[in-house]
Amino acid sequence: MQKFSGVIPAVVTPFDSTGGFSPAAFERLLDRLYKAGVHGVYVCGQTGEGLLQSVAQREEVAAAAVRCSPSGKTVIIHVGASCVADAIRLAKHAARTGAHAISSLPPLGNYSFAEIKAYYQILAAASELPLLIYYFPALSPAITHVQQIIELCEIPNVVGLKFTDFDLFKMSIVKESGATVFSGYDEVLVAGLLMGADGGIGTFYNLVPELFVQIYELSVAQKWQEARAVQKTINDLIRAFGQLPFFPAVKRMLAWSGIDCGECLPPRRSLSETEESQLRAKLAALGLRGLFY
Repeated sequence: MQKFSGVIPAVVTPFDSTGGFSPAAFERLLDRLYKAGVHGVYVCGQTGEGLLQSVAQREEVAAAAVRCSPSGKTVIIHVGASCVADAIRLAKHAARTGAHAISSLPPLGNYSFAEIKAYYQILAAASELPLLIYYFPALSPAITHVQQIIELCEIPNVVGLKFTDFDLFKMSIVKESGATVFSGYDEVLVAGLLMGADGGIGTFYNLVPELFVQIYELSVAQKWQEARAVQKTINDLIRAFGQLPFFPAVKRMLAWSGIDCGECLPPRRSLSETEESQLRAKLAALGLRGLFY
């Protein structure tokens, strides 16, 4: 089975003024990411606003991601949905397009661990592609113990997970079980790699992909002091966001850097003019303005 690793941006989905998918902007974004050296893309997750799109539009985005990805790059399609039938449809479509794996958040809602496990069992059994589960306790508090995570990873056709938590000791135990692990919090990628993660999947990778690639390459070379210095630059950028709405700010910064990905889908809102000014001022104060405009 294919080994999954490296720097995988949770890629933004560009939209036009009607909320429809904008393939031209998507192609430009992927071209920039791949030229920066990323190892693949993670499509239609939270960053890609997958849960806010129709199933048909998500299929369109998935097909474009495969079409625009060079040979040797990994395409992971997030297929999570409130309806299991929709998740299965998206998984089967991902296989037909030539994607390499699927992923899914746990079903969002007040579900027990047993119900979440049943969801992943159904999805994994129906998928022709390997499945990466998604551990994100902020969204799914029913998964609390490391043994529960390992139990999910032991489901047939589950190869690992995206681990979005700051408890990297817990992550290291999951890694020791043999699962593929992607670190999910951008601000601790260095620490995640040091603790055994195979790579990272994150949002800020859209903005400064070359820095995340640099961290990964330095970690492979075990140059941890240099990797920490790059991480600090990334964390300065993250700090610039402050209390601003996260995903709209990412899209605005992409527009400043020359790739207009439109606005976020409702109910997410856009940045106000005041918030835009605040963001510009913070970037300037941190010496990062030149990265974007």
